[in-house]
Order: sequence, then C-alpha cells, then structure tokens
Amino acid sequence: MNSIDLIILNFNEIRRRSIKVWTSIPDDKLHWKPDGEAMNCLEMVRHVLESEHYYHLAIKNRGSLSVFNSPFENRPFTSVNAELEYAEPYRKAFIDTIKSFSEEDLENIKIDRSDSGYIRDLGDMLLRVGYHESIHTGQLLDYLRTAGVPRVRIWD
Repeated sequence: MNSIDLIILNFNEIRRRSIKVWTSIPDDKLHWKPDGEAMNCLEMVRHVLESEHYYHLAIKNRGSLSVFNSPFENRPFTSVNAELEYAEPYRKAFIDTIKSFSEEDLENIKIDRSDSGYIRDLGDMLLRVGYHESIHTGQLLDYLRTAGVPRVRIWD
C-alpha cells in the first residue's frame, strides 16, 4: 500500500466514524448546542462537509481561495442524511483528486495558506483536512455527552 492509498484509507475511516456519530444524533438534538455562540449539531456536520469542499478547492488552487462561493450556503438544515447526500458528489471529486496525485506530489506540491499562517506540503495538508473532521467528530461526542445522549461506539 502506498502513501496515497493510506491517505484515502484514513479519509474513509474518519468519514465512516463521523457518520456513525452524526447518524446517532437524535432528531430532537440536531439543533442542540452547548452555548449561544457554538454551532449546533447539524451546523457542525455541514461545517465539516463544506470545509472539505473548500479544502479540496484550495488544494487544487495550491492555496487559499480569494473568493469561495459555497454550494452549501443558503441550503435549509433538515437532516444528517440530506447533508450527506448533498455532499456526496463533492466528496467523490475530492477523493478522485487525491487519487490523481503521485507519491512525489505529496512532498513537492506546496499549499500556500499564508493568510491562515502556513504553507504546507500536499501530504501535510491532506492530513490536516482529516484532522479537522476528526476534531469536530470529537466535539460532537462531547456535545452528546453534555446533552445527556448515549454515545455510539466508534472504536470498532
């Protein structure tokens, strides 16, 4: 297994576990949030999916976007499944882009996000994208604990 295969495996495992958490959120808790300034559960799911799309475009652009017209913006928040279905073509395009890279690209392509304080190799950037989703999955597990909701087992 090469590095590209491992990165894709990591993305698929992260998403599989995220989906376990996301789909375990009871309907009556989808709009729950721990305080007035936090995202609610469903907003956080969308944030992860929308951010992945942004990161995909930034990777293709080799840096931050000067303008990001999000296809997720202004969509009504209805359900986790609706969010996943809508995001599926964007996810497929992202994975296809990763598959198009070579081992050498992981080190040689630079992603310039100086506006966010960093320039990273493509491989590093891809791992950061997965880490972003993982962090928010952990946040949602904490949300569920705080809201008194039993948590699904993600360590299978």
